[in-house]
Amino acid sequence: MPLAKEDKDKIIKKYKVHESDTGSSEVQVAILTAEIEQLTGHLKTHKKDFSSRRGLLKKVGQRRRLLRFLQKDNLASFEEITKKLKLKI
Repeated sequence: MPLAKEDKDKIIKKYKVHESDTGSSEVQVAILTAEIEQLTGHLKTHKKDFSSRRGLLKKVGQRRRLLRFLQKDNLASFEEITKKLKLKI
C-alpha cells in the first residue's frame, strides 16, 4: 500500500529544504512517517498480515537510520523535524 502521489506531494511541499528538494533527509523522514502511520492502521485491522508487518519494521529501521544521520549532520534540522512530526526520541 504505497502512499498516494497527492499525499506524497503535499509532504514534499511542506518539508522541503530548498525549492527543488524532493529527497533530502527531512523529506524522506516525513514520507516514511506517513507510510508508517498508514501501515500501523492497516495492521490494527489485519493482525495476521506478517508481510506488511515486515515492511513496517523495515520502514521504521530506515527512518531510525535517517534520523541518526540527521542528528549527527544537522542537529537544528533534526530537532525541528522531530518536533514537527511529534516523534519520540
